[in-house]
Amino acid sequence: MLAFTVTSDQRARTRAFYHVLGNSAVAMLGTAFLWYAITFWAYLETRSVITTAFLGGSYMLGMAVLGVPFGSLIDRYRKHLAMMGSAIGTTVLFLLAGGLYLMVPEDELIDLSKPWFWLFSLLILAGALLAMIRGLALSTCVTMLIESDRRVNANGMVGTVNGVTMLVTGVLSGLAIGQLGLGPVVLISILAMAASTVHLALIRIPEPTIVHADGTPKAVDFKAAWGAVIAVPGLIGLIIFSTFNNFLGGVFMSLLDAYGLELMSVEAWGLLFGLSSIGFIVGGGLIAKFGLGSKPLRALLLACLAMWLISGVFTLRSWVPLLVAGIFAYMMIMPFIEAAEQTLLQRVVPLEKQGRVFGFAQAIEVAAAPLSAFLIGPIAEFWLIPYAKSPQGRADWSWLIGEGPGRGIALVFVLVSVLGLVLTALAFLTPTYRRLTATYAAGDVNADLTAAPVEAGPSPDLPGPDVLGKGHTEH
Repeated sequence: MLAFTVTSDQRARTRAFYHVLGNSAVAMLGTAFLWYAITFWAYLETRSVITTAFLGGSYMLGMAVLGVPFGSLIDRYRKHLAMMGSAIGTTVLFLLAGGLYLMVPEDELIDLSKPWFWLFSLLILAGALLAMIRGLALSTCVTMLIESDRRVNANGMVGTVNGVTMLVTGVLSGLAIGQLGLGPVVLISILAMAASTVHLALIRIPEPTIVHADGTPKAVDFKAAWGAVIAVPGLIGLIIFSTFNNFLGGVFMSLLDAYGLELMSVEAWGLLFGLSSIGFIVGGGLIAKFGLGSKPLRALLLACLAMWLISGVFTLRSWVPLLVAGIFAYMMIMPFIEAAEQTLLQRVVPLEKQGRVFGFAQAIEVAAAPLSAFLIGPIAEFWLIPYAKSPQGRADWSWLIGEGPGRGIALVFVLVSVLGLVLTALAFLTPTYRRLTATYAAGDVNADLTAAPVEAGPSPDLPGPDVLGKGHTEH
Protein backbone atom coordinates (compact mmCIF):
# COMPACT_ATOMS: atom_id res chain seq x y z
CA MET A 1 0.00 0.00 0.00
CA LEU A 2 1.21 3.50 -0.82
CA ALA A 3 1.04 6.14 1.86
CA PHE A 4 2.06 9.76 1.38
CA THR A 5 4.67 10.63 3.99
CA VAL A 6 5.71 14.25 3.78
CA THR A 7 7.64 15.87 6.59
CA SER A 8 6.83 19.34 7.90
CA ASP A 9 10.24 20.54 6.68
CA GLN A 10 9.46 19.37 3.14
CA ARG A 11 6.08 21.09 3.27
CA ALA A 12 7.62 24.34 4.46
CA ARG A 13 10.20 24.32 1.67
CA THR A 14 7.63 23.45 -0.98
CA ARG A 15 5.23 26.15 0.23
CA ALA A 16 8.08 28.63 -0.02
CA PHE A 17 8.85 27.44 -3.56
CA TYR A 18 5.25 27.89 -4.68
CA HIS A 19 5.16 31.39 -3.24
CA VAL A 20 8.44 32.36 -4.89
CA LEU A 21 7.26 30.86 -8.21
CA GLY A 22 3.91 32.67 -8.06
CA ASN A 23 5.59 35.91 -7.05
CA SER A 24 8.07 35.63 -9.91
CA ALA A 25 5.18 34.99 -12.31
CA VAL A 26 3.45 38.24 -11.32
CA ALA A 27 6.74 40.13 -11.61
CA MET A 28 7.43 38.64 -15.06
CA LEU A 29 3.91 39.53 -16.20
CA GLY A 30 4.27 43.13 -15.03
CA THR A 31 7.71 43.54 -16.58
CA ALA A 32 7.10 41.76 -19.90
CA PHE A 33 3.70 43.41 -20.29
CA LEU A 34 5.26 46.87 -20.19
CA TRP A 35 8.30 45.89 -22.25
CA TYR A 36 6.27 44.39 -25.11
CA ALA A 37 3.84 47.30 -24.96
CA ILE A 38 6.54 49.96 -25.15
CA THR A 39 8.00 48.21 -28.21
CA PHE A 40 4.60 48.11 -29.96
CA TRP A 41 3.86 51.72 -28.99
CA ALA A 42 7.23 53.00 -30.20
CA TYR A 43 6.92 51.38 -33.60
CA LEU A 44 3.30 52.39 -34.12
CA GLU A 45 4.06 56.00 -33.23
CA THR A 46 7.29 56.37 -35.19
CA ARG A 47 7.12 53.65 -37.87
CA SER A 48 10.88 53.51 -37.39
CA VAL A 49 12.76 50.23 -37.12
CA ILE A 50 15.50 52.16 -35.32
CA THR A 51 13.33 52.22 -32.20
CA THR A 52 12.59 48.48 -32.20
CA ALA A 53 16.22 47.65 -33.04
CA PHE A 54 17.37 49.85 -30.17
CA LEU A 55 14.94 48.31 -27.69
CA GLY A 56 15.48 44.68 -28.71
CA GLY A 57 19.23 44.96 -29.17
CA SER A 58 19.71 46.85 -25.91
CA TYR A 59 17.77 44.24 -23.94
CA MET A 60 19.73 41.31 -25.35
CA LEU A 61 23.02 43.15 -24.87
CA GLY A 62 22.07 44.00 -21.29
CA MET A 63 21.28 40.35 -20.54
CA ALA A 64 24.67 39.30 -21.87
CA VAL A 65 26.65 41.99 -20.03
CA LEU A 66 24.82 41.73 -16.69
CA GLY A 67 24.59 37.93 -16.41
CA VAL A 68 27.78 37.46 -14.38
CA PRO A 69 27.43 40.60 -12.18
CA PHE A 70 23.86 39.64 -11.28
CA GLY A 71 24.93 36.04 -10.65
CA SER A 72 27.72 37.26 -8.36
CA LEU A 73 25.16 39.35 -6.49
CA ILE A 74 22.98 36.30 -5.89
CA ASP A 75 25.95 34.33 -4.54
CA ARG A 76 27.14 37.26 -2.40
CA TYR A 77 23.87 37.88 -0.56
CA ARG A 78 20.89 35.84 0.57
CA LYS A 79 18.54 35.00 -2.27
CA HIS A 80 15.57 36.72 -0.64
CA LEU A 81 17.55 39.92 -0.15
CA ALA A 82 18.74 39.90 -3.77
CA MET A 83 15.19 39.35 -5.02
CA MET A 84 13.87 42.15 -2.82
CA GLY A 85 16.52 44.52 -4.18
CA SER A 86 15.50 43.57 -7.71
CA ALA A 87 11.78 44.03 -6.97
CA ILE A 88 12.22 47.42 -5.31
CA GLY A 89 14.60 48.63 -8.02
CA THR A 90 12.26 47.63 -10.86
CA THR A 91 9.26 49.22 -9.13
CA VAL A 92 11.13 52.50 -8.53
CA LEU A 93 12.36 52.67 -12.13
CA PHE A 94 8.85 52.02 -13.47
CA LEU A 95 7.53 54.75 -11.16
CA LEU A 96 10.12 57.18 -12.54
CA ALA A 97 9.09 56.24 -16.08
CA GLY A 98 5.45 56.81 -15.15
CA GLY A 99 6.31 60.21 -13.68
CA LEU A 100 8.15 61.16 -16.87
CA TYR A 101 5.13 60.08 -18.93
CA LEU A 102 2.89 62.37 -16.87
CA MET A 103 5.24 65.36 -17.10
CA VAL A 104 6.11 65.22 -20.81
CA PRO A 105 3.41 65.62 -23.49
CA GLU A 106 3.12 62.44 -25.53
CA ASP A 107 3.95 64.13 -28.84
CA GLU A 108 7.26 65.24 -27.33
CA LEU A 109 7.83 61.92 -25.59
CA ILE A 110 7.79 60.09 -28.90
CA ASP A 111 9.97 62.64 -30.72
CA LEU A 112 13.20 60.76 -31.40
CA SER A 113 15.12 64.02 -31.82
CA LYS A 114 14.50 64.89 -28.17
CA PRO A 115 15.93 63.11 -25.12
CA TRP A 116 12.60 62.18 -23.51
CA PHE A 117 11.90 59.02 -25.52
CA TRP A 118 15.40 57.67 -24.93
CA LEU A 119 15.27 58.49 -21.20
CA PHE A 120 11.79 56.94 -20.90
CA SER A 121 12.90 53.80 -22.74
CA LEU A 122 16.10 53.50 -20.71
CA LEU A 123 14.18 53.67 -17.43
CA ILE A 124 11.92 50.82 -18.54
CA LEU A 125 14.88 48.89 -19.98
CA ALA A 126 16.79 49.22 -16.70
CA GLY A 127 13.74 48.02 -14.75
CA ALA A 128 13.28 45.02 -17.06
CA LEU A 129 16.96 44.09 -16.78
CA LEU A 130 16.89 44.35 -12.99
CA ALA A 131 14.09 41.78 -13.03
CA MET A 132 16.65 39.28 -14.41
CA ILE A 133 17.95 38.90 -10.86
CA ARG A 134 14.68 37.30 -9.81
CA GLY A 135 14.85 34.81 -12.67
CA LEU A 136 18.40 33.77 -11.82
CA ALA A 137 17.55 33.57 -8.11
CA LEU A 138 14.53 31.39 -8.87
CA SER A 139 16.84 28.72 -10.34
CA THR A 140 18.92 28.68 -7.14
CA CYS A 141 15.73 28.56 -5.03
CA VAL A 142 14.78 25.32 -6.80
CA THR A 143 18.11 23.91 -5.62
CA MET A 144 17.55 25.06 -2.03
CA LEU A 145 13.89 24.20 -1.64
CA ILE A 146 13.23 21.10 -3.75
CA GLU A 147 14.71 17.65 -3.22
CA SER A 148 17.09 16.40 -5.88
CA ASP A 149 14.80 13.79 -7.48
CA ARG A 150 11.94 16.32 -7.83
CA ARG A 151 13.86 19.33 -9.16
CA VAL A 152 13.18 18.40 -12.75
CA ASN A 153 9.43 18.50 -12.02
CA ALA A 154 9.85 21.90 -10.40
CA ASN A 155 11.80 23.14 -13.42
CA GLY A 156 8.93 21.93 -15.59
CA MET A 157 6.57 24.07 -13.54
CA VAL A 158 8.88 27.05 -14.06
CA GLY A 159 8.70 26.39 -17.81
CA THR A 160 4.91 26.30 -17.64
CA VAL A 161 4.86 29.65 -15.84
CA ASN A 162 7.17 31.13 -18.48
CA GLY A 163 4.82 29.86 -21.18
CA VAL A 164 1.78 31.41 -19.52
CA THR A 165 3.68 34.68 -19.20
CA MET A 166 4.58 34.70 -22.89
CA LEU A 167 1.02 33.84 -23.90
CA VAL A 168 -0.61 36.50 -21.73
CA THR A 169 1.83 39.31 -22.42
CA GLY A 170 2.19 38.57 -26.12
CA VAL A 171 -1.56 38.74 -26.70
CA LEU A 172 -2.60 41.37 -24.15
CA SER A 173 0.18 43.92 -24.63
CA GLY A 174 -0.87 44.70 -28.19
CA LEU A 175 -4.55 44.82 -27.23
CA ALA A 176 -3.80 47.08 -24.28
CA ILE A 177 -1.82 49.56 -26.37
CA GLY A 178 -4.53 49.60 -29.03
CA GLN A 179 -7.49 49.91 -26.65
CA LEU A 180 -6.13 51.66 -23.56
CA GLY A 181 -3.02 53.57 -24.63
CA LEU A 182 0.39 53.75 -23.02
CA GLY A 183 -0.60 55.54 -19.79
CA PRO A 184 -2.89 52.80 -18.41
CA VAL A 185 -0.34 50.14 -19.47
CA VAL A 186 2.38 51.84 -17.41
CA LEU A 187 -0.01 52.11 -14.44
CA ILE A 188 -0.96 48.40 -14.63
CA SER A 189 2.69 47.38 -14.70
CA ILE A 190 3.54 49.60 -11.72
CA LEU A 191 0.67 48.13 -9.70
CA ALA A 192 1.71 44.57 -10.59
CA MET A 193 5.31 45.23 -9.57
CA ALA A 194 4.28 46.95 -6.32
CA ALA A 195 1.96 44.06 -5.40
CA SER A 196 4.66 41.46 -6.10
CA THR A 197 7.15 43.46 -4.00
CA VAL A 198 4.82 43.55 -0.99
CA HIS A 199 4.09 39.83 -1.33
CA LEU A 200 7.79 39.01 -1.67
CA ALA A 201 8.54 40.90 1.55
CA LEU A 202 6.10 38.60 3.38
CA ILE A 203 7.59 35.34 2.06
CA ARG A 204 9.92 33.41 4.36
CA ILE A 205 12.47 31.38 2.38
CA PRO A 206 14.28 28.64 4.36
CA GLU A 207 17.79 29.51 3.26
CA PRO A 208 20.96 27.93 4.64
CA THR A 209 23.90 30.06 5.71
CA ILE A 210 26.48 29.70 2.96
CA VAL A 211 30.13 29.50 3.96
CA HIS A 212 32.32 30.55 1.02
CA ALA A 213 35.45 28.42 1.17
CA ASP A 214 37.11 30.64 -1.43
CA GLY A 215 36.01 33.93 0.18
CA THR A 216 32.99 36.16 -0.31
CA PRO A 217 32.28 36.64 -4.03
CA LYS A 218 33.29 39.94 -5.56
CA ALA A 219 30.63 42.26 -6.93
CA VAL A 220 31.63 41.25 -10.47
CA ASP A 221 33.35 37.88 -10.26
CA PHE A 222 34.17 36.67 -13.79
CA LYS A 223 37.25 34.77 -12.60
CA ALA A 224 35.33 32.80 -9.97
CA ALA A 225 32.47 32.18 -12.42
CA TRP A 226 34.92 30.69 -14.91
CA GLY A 227 36.61 28.67 -12.17
CA ALA A 228 33.25 27.27 -11.02
CA VAL A 229 32.39 26.24 -14.57
CA ILE A 230 35.65 24.45 -15.38
CA ALA A 231 35.64 22.75 -11.96
CA VAL A 232 32.79 20.51 -13.15
CA PRO A 233 34.05 17.99 -15.75
CA GLY A 234 32.30 18.58 -19.07
CA LEU A 235 30.29 21.65 -18.01
CA ILE A 236 32.09 24.06 -20.33
CA GLY A 237 31.19 21.71 -23.18
CA LEU A 238 27.51 21.95 -22.29
CA ILE A 239 27.68 25.75 -22.29
CA ILE A 240 29.47 25.77 -25.65
CA PHE A 241 26.85 23.42 -27.09
CA SER A 242 23.99 25.57 -25.74
CA THR A 243 25.69 28.68 -27.11
CA PHE A 244 25.91 27.16 -30.55
CA ASN A 245 22.28 26.11 -30.34
CA ASN A 246 21.36 29.71 -29.53
CA PHE A 247 23.58 30.89 -32.39
CA LEU A 248 21.52 28.82 -34.81
CA GLY A 249 18.34 29.84 -32.96
CA GLY A 250 19.15 33.46 -33.76
CA VAL A 251 18.43 32.63 -37.39
CA PHE A 252 14.83 31.85 -36.48
CA MET A 253 14.61 34.96 -34.28
CA SER A 254 15.55 37.14 -37.24
CA LEU A 255 13.57 35.44 -40.03
CA LEU A 256 10.50 33.77 -38.50
CA ASP A 257 8.38 36.94 -38.37
CA ALA A 258 9.26 37.71 -41.98
CA TYR A 259 8.29 34.18 -43.02
CA GLY A 260 4.97 34.33 -41.17
CA LEU A 261 4.10 37.66 -42.74
CA GLU A 262 4.75 36.18 -46.19
CA LEU A 263 1.88 33.77 -45.56
CA MET A 264 -0.69 35.83 -43.62
CA SER A 265 -1.72 39.24 -42.32
CA VAL A 266 0.04 40.88 -39.41
CA GLU A 267 -3.08 40.49 -37.23
CA ALA A 268 -3.34 36.78 -37.97
CA TRP A 269 0.39 36.26 -37.43
CA GLY A 270 0.38 38.02 -34.06
CA LEU A 271 -2.57 35.95 -32.85
CA LEU A 272 -1.06 32.72 -34.17
CA PHE A 273 2.29 33.33 -32.53
CA GLY A 274 0.70 34.27 -29.22
CA LEU A 275 -1.52 31.19 -29.15
CA SER A 276 1.41 28.99 -30.17
CA SER A 277 2.95 29.89 -26.82
CA ILE A 278 0.56 27.31 -25.38
CA GLY A 279 3.25 24.88 -26.52
CA PHE A 280 5.47 26.17 -23.70
CA ILE A 281 2.69 25.43 -21.22
CA VAL A 282 2.16 21.92 -22.57
CA GLY A 283 5.88 21.13 -22.56
CA GLY A 284 6.40 22.48 -19.07
CA GLY A 285 3.35 20.59 -17.81
CA LEU A 286 4.64 17.29 -19.24
CA ILE A 287 7.97 17.78 -17.47
CA ALA A 288 6.25 18.69 -14.20
CA LYS A 289 4.20 15.50 -14.44
CA PHE A 290 6.66 12.95 -15.83
CA GLY A 291 10.16 14.44 -15.41
CA LEU A 292 13.06 13.82 -17.81
CA GLY A 293 14.40 10.45 -16.72
CA SER A 294 17.69 9.69 -15.01
CA LYS A 295 19.91 11.30 -17.69
CA PRO A 296 18.91 14.94 -18.29
CA LEU A 297 21.85 15.57 -20.64
CA ARG A 298 20.65 12.76 -22.88
CA ALA A 299 17.13 14.23 -22.72
CA LEU A 300 18.54 17.64 -23.65
CA LEU A 301 20.31 16.33 -26.75
CA LEU A 302 17.29 14.27 -27.83
CA ALA A 303 15.12 17.38 -27.46
CA CYS A 304 17.60 19.31 -29.60
CA LEU A 305 17.43 16.62 -32.28
CA ALA A 306 13.63 16.90 -32.25
CA MET A 307 13.84 20.70 -32.37
CA TRP A 308 16.09 20.71 -35.45
CA LEU A 309 13.95 18.08 -37.17
CA ILE A 310 10.85 20.23 -36.62
CA SER A 311 12.69 23.37 -37.76
CA GLY A 312 13.73 21.72 -41.00
CA VAL A 313 10.26 20.43 -41.85
CA PHE A 314 7.68 23.09 -40.93
CA THR A 315 8.55 25.41 -43.84
CA LEU A 316 8.95 22.79 -46.57
CA ARG A 317 5.65 23.97 -48.07
CA SER A 318 3.85 27.34 -47.99
CA TRP A 319 1.03 25.89 -45.92
CA VAL A 320 -0.32 27.67 -42.84
CA PRO A 321 -1.45 24.52 -40.93
CA LEU A 322 2.09 23.12 -41.29
CA LEU A 323 3.52 26.40 -40.00
CA VAL A 324 1.14 26.42 -37.02
CA ALA A 325 1.91 22.81 -36.09
CA GLY A 326 5.64 23.43 -36.45
CA ILE A 327 5.75 26.51 -34.22
CA PHE A 328 3.60 24.80 -31.58
CA ALA A 329 5.86 21.73 -31.56
CA TYR A 330 9.01 23.90 -31.50
CA MET A 331 7.76 25.80 -28.46
CA MET A 332 6.70 22.59 -26.73
CA ILE A 333 10.26 21.25 -27.08
CA MET A 334 11.97 24.34 -25.65
CA PRO A 335 11.01 23.73 -21.96
CA PHE A 336 12.63 20.28 -22.18
CA ILE A 337 15.94 21.84 -23.21
CA GLU A 338 15.76 24.55 -20.54
CA ALA A 339 14.65 22.19 -17.76
CA ALA A 340 17.34 19.64 -18.59
CA GLU A 341 20.12 22.24 -18.41
CA GLN A 342 18.73 23.75 -15.20
CA THR A 343 18.35 20.35 -13.52
CA LEU A 344 21.87 19.34 -14.44
CA LEU A 345 23.43 22.57 -13.14
CA GLN A 346 21.42 22.41 -9.91
CA ARG A 347 22.88 18.97 -9.19
CA VAL A 348 26.54 19.37 -10.15
CA VAL A 349 27.28 22.99 -9.12
CA PRO A 350 27.46 23.85 -5.39
CA LEU A 351 24.77 26.30 -4.29
CA GLU A 352 27.27 28.93 -3.20
CA LYS A 353 28.50 29.19 -6.81
CA GLN A 354 25.28 28.66 -8.72
CA GLY A 355 24.44 32.33 -9.17
CA ARG A 356 27.70 32.99 -10.96
CA VAL A 357 27.44 29.81 -13.06
CA PHE A 358 23.83 30.51 -14.10
CA GLY A 359 24.78 34.12 -14.85
CA PHE A 360 27.87 33.09 -16.84
CA ALA A 361 25.92 30.53 -18.85
CA GLN A 362 23.15 33.03 -19.59
CA ALA A 363 25.62 35.73 -20.62
CA ILE A 364 27.44 33.47 -23.08
CA GLU A 365 24.35 31.74 -24.45
CA VAL A 366 22.24 34.89 -24.87
CA ALA A 367 25.03 36.76 -26.66
CA ALA A 368 25.00 34.21 -29.49
CA ALA A 369 21.42 34.83 -30.69
CA PRO A 370 21.72 38.54 -31.66
CA LEU A 371 25.12 37.86 -33.23
CA SER A 372 23.68 35.24 -35.57
CA ALA A 373 20.66 37.44 -36.25
CA PHE A 374 22.91 40.26 -37.42
CA LEU A 375 24.90 37.85 -39.61
CA ILE A 376 22.06 35.90 -41.22
CA GLY A 377 20.03 38.99 -42.20
CA PRO A 378 22.44 40.23 -44.89
CA ILE A 379 23.31 36.68 -46.01
CA ALA A 380 19.65 35.80 -46.50
CA GLU A 381 18.71 39.18 -48.00
CA PHE A 382 21.49 39.45 -50.58
CA TRP A 383 22.30 35.83 -51.39
CA LEU A 384 20.05 32.94 -50.32
CA ILE A 385 16.63 34.56 -50.89
CA PRO A 386 17.48 35.94 -54.37
CA TYR A 387 19.05 32.58 -55.26
CA ALA A 388 15.93 30.67 -54.18
CA LYS A 389 13.78 32.96 -56.34
CA SER A 390 16.00 32.59 -59.41
CA PRO A 391 15.30 30.01 -62.13
CA GLN A 392 18.43 28.10 -61.11
CA GLY A 393 17.42 28.10 -57.46
CA ARG A 394 13.92 26.86 -58.24
CA ALA A 395 15.34 24.12 -60.44
CA ASP A 396 17.77 23.05 -57.71
CA TRP A 397 15.46 23.16 -54.68
CA SER A 398 11.76 23.11 -55.67
CA TRP A 399 11.70 19.34 -55.21
CA LEU A 400 12.40 19.92 -51.51
CA ILE A 401 10.94 23.31 -50.56
CA GLY A 402 8.25 23.56 -53.22
CA GLU A 403 6.97 26.74 -54.84
CA GLY A 404 5.25 29.74 -53.31
CA PRO A 405 6.00 32.63 -50.98
CA GLY A 406 8.85 32.54 -48.50
CA ARG A 407 10.87 29.84 -50.28
CA GLY A 408 14.15 31.70 -49.77
CA ILE A 409 13.60 31.85 -46.01
CA ALA A 410 12.53 28.20 -46.04
CA LEU A 411 15.85 27.31 -47.68
CA VAL A 412 17.71 29.11 -44.88
CA PHE A 413 15.73 27.18 -42.25
CA VAL A 414 16.45 23.84 -43.94
CA LEU A 415 20.19 24.45 -44.21
CA VAL A 416 20.51 25.64 -40.61
CA SER A 417 18.44 22.69 -39.34
CA VAL A 418 20.62 20.14 -41.15
CA LEU A 419 23.69 21.73 -39.55
CA GLY A 420 22.02 21.61 -36.13
CA LEU A 421 21.03 17.96 -36.56
CA VAL A 422 24.55 16.89 -37.53
CA LEU A 423 26.28 18.73 -34.70
CA THR A 424 23.77 17.54 -32.08
CA ALA A 425 24.19 13.94 -33.22
CA LEU A 426 27.98 14.31 -32.97
CA ALA A 427 27.63 15.66 -29.42
CA PHE A 428 26.54 12.18 -28.27
CA LEU A 429 29.98 10.88 -29.27
CA THR A 430 32.08 13.46 -27.41
CA PRO A 431 34.08 12.88 -24.20
CA THR A 432 32.24 15.90 -22.77
CA TYR A 433 28.94 14.02 -22.97
CA ARG A 434 30.39 11.02 -21.17
CA ARG A 435 32.14 13.08 -18.47
CA LEU A 436 29.15 15.25 -17.67
CA THR A 437 26.79 12.26 -17.61
CA ALA A 438 29.15 10.53 -15.15
CA THR A 439 29.36 13.67 -13.00
CA TYR A 440 25.57 13.85 -12.79
CA ALA A 441 25.31 10.15 -11.90
CA ALA A 442 27.97 10.51 -9.17
CA GLY A 443 25.51 12.28 -6.87
CA ASP A 444 23.93 15.59 -5.91
CA VAL A 445 26.48 18.03 -4.45
CA ASN A 446 23.58 19.93 -2.86
CA ALA A 447 21.77 16.95 -1.34
CA ASP A 448 22.30 18.15 2.21
CA LEU A 449 20.43 21.42 1.62
CA THR A 450 16.98 19.83 1.86
CA ALA A 451 18.06 17.63 4.77
CA ALA A 452 18.61 20.51 7.18
CA PRO A 453 15.61 21.38 9.40
CA VAL A 454 13.60 24.49 8.57
CA GLU A 455 13.61 27.23 11.17
CA ALA A 456 10.32 27.78 12.93
CA GLY A 457 8.15 30.63 11.75
CA PRO A 458 4.93 31.44 9.94
CA SER A 459 4.54 30.44 6.35
CA PRO A 460 1.42 30.79 4.17
CA ASP A 461 -0.39 27.60 3.28
CA LEU A 462 -0.09 26.13 -0.18
CA PRO A 463 -0.35 22.60 -1.61
CA GLY A 464 2.10 20.01 -0.31
CA PRO A 465 5.15 18.78 -2.20
CA ASP A 466 3.46 15.72 -3.60
CA VAL A 467 2.12 18.01 -6.35
CA LEU A 468 5.63 17.88 -7.83
CA GLY A 469 5.55 14.11 -8.06
CA LYS A 470 7.37 11.30 -6.22
CA GLY A 471 6.12 12.65 -2.91
CA HIS A 472 5.51 9.20 -1.41
CA THR A 473 7.26 6.15 -0.04
CA GLU A 474 6.17 2.55 0.22
CA HIS A 475 5.01 1.02 3.51
